[in-house]
Order: sequence, then C-alpha cells, then structure tokens
Amino acid sequence: MRLLVIEDYEPIRSALVQGFTEEGFAVDSAEDGKEGLWYALDEAYDAIVLDLMLPGLDGLSLLRKIRSEGKHSPVIILTAKDQVPDRVDGLNDGADDYVVKPFAFEELLARVKALIRRRYHVSSSAVRVGPLSIDLTARKVLYEDQEIRLTQMEYGILEVLALRSGHVVSRTDLSDHLYGFDAEPNSNAIDVHIAQLRQKLECPDRPRLIHTRRGMGYQLTEEP
Repeated sequence: MRLLVIEDYEPIRSALVQGFTEEGFAVDSAEDGKEGLWYALDEAYDAIVLDLMLPGLDGLSLLRKIRSEGKHSPVIILTAKDQVPDRVDGLNDGADDYVVKPFAFEELLARVKALIRRRYHVSSSAVRVGPLSIDLTARKVLYEDQEIRLTQMEYGILEVLALRSGHVVSRTDLSDHLYGFDAEPNSNAIDVHIAQLRQKLECPDRPRLIHTRRGMGYQLTEEP
C-alpha cells in the first residue's frame, strides 16, 4: 500500500517513513503543508498521515482543500492538540481518525491498516480466496495450512489484489499502489513479479487464482 506522511518535525517524519517502509508500505513524505498538498492532489494514496501544525499551510486547511478537490484517501491526523473541540474540527473537516502525540508507532500502524481495510470494504484482517488466506495484519499467506514465503513486492501485489478480490486491477493501478513518487520501476516489473508470485501459489496440482484479463489487468478469484 502507498502512504503519504506530512510532518514538519524531521525526527518524527524520518521515523514514520522508516517504520512504514519496514512494514512494506511505499511511502512519500512532505515537510510542509504546500508540498504535502501538491503530493496529495497529484498522486493516489491508500492513506495520508497528516500533522496539523505545518508551515506554509496548516493541516486543517490542507485537509479541506483535498476534500474539496474530491480526493477520498483516508486521512489520520497527528497532533499535540488533545482537546475535544480540536478533534471535532478535524473529523468535521474530513479526517477519518485522530492520534494525539506522543503516540506508539504500533497503534498508528494498526489504525492506518484499519482505515485501508475500511476503504476497500474488508471487514476482517484476513482475506480468503478459495484455499488461499492472506493475513493483512501479520502479512502472512497460507495456502490451506501451508505458509507461502513471498518477497515484499510479491506480497504487496497480492495484498492489493486481495483487497479488491473479484475485481480487475490494472497494471497502472498496481504500480501506483506499490511504488513511491521517486521510484522508477521497469516497464515490465509488475508482470515479472506476477509471474514469480504465480510460481509460488499455483503449482501444477493447484487451481489458478491470479487471472490475466487481457487488455485490462489482473484479478484474484476462484473463477476461471
């Protein structure tokens, strides 16, 4: 999944980028409100982590602008303000959740994952497609009772497909969710990772679960 972190305090911003990257997210970051607004309007994100006290453009103004432009990425606010009116203002302006500083990264991570599941209408932390089970919290994949070891990119592709199981996901959409702004993947990178993923999931005695829909993209489903 792809995240945008907008935080002006460099130690927190760096720690968040590192923490989310280690958890398998593609992460872009901005250090002020104007830069953050440019990213938020120009790119597609599965979630945005937004500080309120930003130079250039404050967090609530940024939030109102992206909502007025029709951007629906879930937004979780980070702030040192813990008064009820402050939280109410943020939620009324379009925020989806609110975390008060100081905070534990593990809690923020859990809240971000919950927002992403909610965005894709996935009620459980585990997605099942036939004999395949994807634990979105533990980042663990089981085929029946056998664990399948995947690389970070292979898991990332499978996670995007699992959150939209039954729906076709284009190569462009996969790339948008898996690579940060500065990444320059090869033109066939998605196809290569899909092929490697299939080798691990689809042995000769197993049914195909990742289907190529010609001219459209890929679909995770039991259907032929």
